[in-house]
Amino acid sequence: MARKKKELPLLQSISIEGIAGEGKALTHVNGQVLFVPFAAPGDVCDIQVTKKKSSFMEGRITEIITPSPQRVTPFCSHFTICGGCKWQHLPYSLQLETKDQVVRDALCRIGKIDVETYLPILGSRRTERYRNKLEFTFSHRRWLQPNEFSALDEREVRDLSGLGFHLPGMFDKVLDIDQCHLGAEVLDDIRLFIRDYCKARPERYPYFDLRKQEGFMRTLMMRTTSTGEIMLVVVFFREDEEARTTLLDAVKEHFPQITSLLYVINAKANDTITDQEIHCYSGRDYIEERMEGLTFRIGPKSFYQTNSEQAYELYKVAREFAELTSKEHVYDLYTGTGTIANFVARNATSVIGIEYVPEAIADAKINSEVNGIDNTLFYAGDMKDILTEDFILQHGRPEVIITDPPRAGMHEDVITTILRAAPQRIVYVSCNPATQARDLQLLTASGDYRVTKSRAVDMFPHTHHIENVVQLVRHVH
Repeated sequence: MARKKKELPLLQSISIEGIAGEGKALTHVNGQVLFVPFAAPGDVCDIQVTKKKSSFMEGRITEIITPSPQRVTPFCSHFTICGGCKWQHLPYSLQLETKDQVVRDALCRIGKIDVETYLPILGSRRTERYRNKLEFTFSHRRWLQPNEFSALDEREVRDLSGLGFHLPGMFDKVLDIDQCHLGAEVLDDIRLFIRDYCKARPERYPYFDLRKQEGFMRTLMMRTTSTGEIMLVVVFFREDEEARTTLLDAVKEHFPQITSLLYVINAKANDTITDQEIHCYSGRDYIEERMEGLTFRIGPKSFYQTNSEQAYELYKVAREFAELTSKEHVYDLYTGTGTIANFVARNATSVIGIEYVPEAIADAKINSEVNGIDNTLFYAGDMKDILTEDFILQHGRPEVIITDPPRAGMHEDVITTILRAAPQRIVYVSCNPATQARDLQLLTASGDYRVTKSRAVDMFPHTHHIENVVQLVRHVH
């Protein structure tokens, strides 16, 4: 006989103390830490415990008895449900203060790093409509809002289809989005047009059933640039040339400003299109971003920072920390599409970029060619396999290494090779302060390098994510 699940308590009149990692708030109850999403420091609220462990608890607010004076009104009707934003209820100044402290805590507590100078965090000028890339999913069975449960029977809700975001932790539930305040307004217009066009013709354009793996309309991906260019990628589950062409023609007619209209036929079990053929229906198969007179081509599979304005600020910090004088050989590790490599190339003798993804390296080479940059070289492959002593002997020892690894940080073999290369300066760009701190501890363990500067750059307002740039300088004992 199954053991009856223990009922978790409802905690009443709990005061929220501060902000924790992963976008949650925290407080202490009977000596235990309690994590609560969508709470603000100073809130007094009733909290239903949803998870109870020996060292911590998690809970959700059932009622805010006294709202914190720091609370602000969220600007999105989907806030707390869609999961894309964690902090719309907090003033932006508090978000920046929290993120800055997260970076400092990670470097100090995890890395045991003594940073000589912390420069002020760079906030985003725009806190709405700042994202240049959004992805949406079609679902035949969307997540129902509380006001749709009046009869407590899904069968009485006539239209269950939806186009929007996956709810956190629910692969088969999609929240239908009326308006997303993160992307440009035109992206809302395009998405709603496609949603309504397909809903008006359900037999011809059935929304995808994620469990049964059947249907026609699968996903949308949209990208924009600061120059006003728009890319739309429509992903279908199967080929139906007549239906596909009719829909894409309607989109093209209503939105002539779309500069890159692409489509994919993805019959796989998952939604990723990195291994799928991209078909260009109209316009070019790329869009262009510009920065300091440089042009960067962005394809449907290209990685590019999702906040264009803040990407520019991030790259400027990295270049400043590199302290280039046009005499240095630079290695740009985890170069992606070569954005940083090409951005600093005019200030260096040569730049070598290394990246795991071959398609990204192809983009990096194109970006150098488009901009007339002839002092870059790019290599594709696993970093720890390419960046070896032989590679360094062949291409010359770098005076500066810039590294921008994924969230998992750098492999220890890569760190060892960086130390053997003995550059004068290392610039470490990271989207994960915890793994950055771990790697910095290894880089400074020998005493050959000291961490001189650190600067956080906020790329993602209303989320807990933060980018940080650190400068390490080599010194001789």
